[in-house]
Amino acid sequence: MKKSASWHLLCAGAALALSVAVASGQTPEAEPDAAPALAAPPAAAKPAPKPAAARRIPLPPQRPASLASADAAPGAETKVAAAGPITLPSARAQAQPAAAADTSPRAIVERANASLNAMSSLSAEFVQVGQNGRRLEGNLFVQKPGKMRFEYKSNPVEIVADGSSVAIRDRKLNTQDVYSIGQTPLKFLLKEHVDLARDTKLVSADASPDLVSVSLEDKSTFGGTSRVTLFFDPRTYALKQWLVVDPQGYETNVSLRNVDLQAKLDQRLFNINFTRILN
Repeated sequence: MKKSASWHLLCAGAALALSVAVASGQTPEAEPDAAPALAAPPAAAKPAPKPAAARRIPLPPQRPASLASADAAPGAETKVAAAGPITLPSARAQAQPAAAADTSPRAIVERANASLNAMSSLSAEFVQVGQNGRRLEGNLFVQKPGKMRFEYKSNPVEIVADGSSVAIRDRKLNTQDVYSIGQTPLKFLLKEHVDLARDTKLVSADASPDLVSVSLEDKSTFGGTSRVTLFFDPRTYALKQWLVVDPQGYETNVSLRNVDLQAKLDQRLFNINFTRILN
């Protein structure tokens, strides 16, 4: 451990005093010769006086550990004061506002694609409302790729897609019209992999707290250009309903309820009896 500065000053002062005394001749002189005298018996030697106790030199106060210099003696122990308790910020202070969901058209379409591509089968009840206000109800079955069946209650019409064709049957009139599935406005919903921006012409994509909508145009439908608007749940992006405007401008709105995405469907639901065309 290094000596303190006061210790160094004291040692330097003592050496200086000794050198001054020697230089000035302040040493004891010898006495002149005297008449011979009888030699006195030698006096008993007096014990040498004990040296005075060294003056206690006050040490400087201990330097705080936080101010210890980098050149402290190697191996010297440094006492560190115990740290006080650490106060963590409260949960309220730590909470950060959640990042707002991306509502750009591209992000909306990507989430819609992901939702549609996650669906392989579907069973649901539907309500269909035409432009004239007529309301029809029934059951919808979908099996990707390409298969679909609309069964109407209290109506003789049924629509069946078998993967390549779509048949519209009227049991009352005993008629059946068959079209290529590529001519139907909902063909992209039946694809194995859906990409709305690539498969159709994207018109708009909007999001609100209550509903997400994606509007598309398809020029390949029978009779001309159809417009389809899909509506999704804003939290789960589950398909809730769609609006179709056919080439003649007729609007049909279909909403879904009691949707089951795990349904095991009988494949006979999607059979088309082509012999009815000939009868």
